[in-house]
Amino acid sequence: MRRPIATLLLVAVAVASSLPAAGAAAKLRVVATIPDLKALTEAVGGDLVDVDALARANQNPHDLEVRPSLMIKLRRAHALVVNGLELDAWAEPVLRGANNAVIVPGAPGFIDASRSVPVIEVPTTRVDRSMGDVHPLGNPHYTLDPGLAPIVTQTILEGLARLAPEHRTTMEQQRESFLAKLQEAIARWQTALAPVRETRLVVYHNNLGYFLKRFGLTQLGTIEDRPGIPPSPAHLAGLVREMKEARTRVIVLVEPWSDQKLAARVAEEGGARVAVLNARRAASTGAEAYIASMEASVTALVQAAR
Repeated sequence: MRRPIATLLLVAVAVASSLPAAGAAAKLRVVATIPDLKALTEAVGGDLVDVDALARANQNPHDLEVRPSLMIKLRRAHALVVNGLELDAWAEPVLRGANNAVIVPGAPGFIDASRSVPVIEVPTTRVDRSMGDVHPLGNPHYTLDPGLAPIVTQTILEGLARLAPEHRTTMEQQRESFLAKLQEAIARWQTALAPVRETRLVVYHNNLGYFLKRFGLTQLGTIEDRPGIPPSPAHLAGLVREMKEARTRVIVLVEPWSDQKLAARVAEEGGARVAVLNARRAASTGAEAYIASMEASVTALVQAAR
């Protein structure tokens, strides 16, 4: 019993010594693993937080090279917001290298944003590497569903309030203001995407399940036959055949890190158009960044459907 108690005391001392003094002008230094979580944390924390992201907006969030510069970002952070569900498993070695007891799992500064999220596409059979980049805990791309932002921002709020309880009321107000704007935007996006519901969508990587479910859109297939693995010629031939046989328009959805040339070729052969989603994922900063990013994706999809 003595060793766990001693460990908890060390963590408590580390937290107390690293946080800004009560009433001080210093902001909470927060690091998020992906840009979407950076934007949602800024929406909650406002001027009370200084948020950085480990992954850049144009990077595939699945794969990030572990670099000393990332460890430096975490070394002096008061809080770490992770996506969880193994999307950002690469953050574990970064966290070990940072040697910051304040933000390790179980410490007050560790915030797993996936907590309480209703996860979809959880495998019901055993998962192994031969199946590609299949997530055993389910689809981890929940930030692509703006309707889940109330759950995610509540988790972020609870985490930040642990570190700065004196600012909880302010952060609650900022969260409510953001969610009100987001709800208005979701209603607008629902209307804009209504005509697209008759369209069949081909995704490059099977990661848009939350987005498609939120807006009632239908996925015809994927360019990758196994997630994260280049598709076989036989798979592509079958996919193109399905696209040609579809009795409605088909749009190929890609992201900035997808193989754009391959997607364009599949679209051309299948008589479809290409829409690039997440091209502006949290490219801006502040409370409006998440809405602006989603707005750009909706606009790209609507334009491709015309």
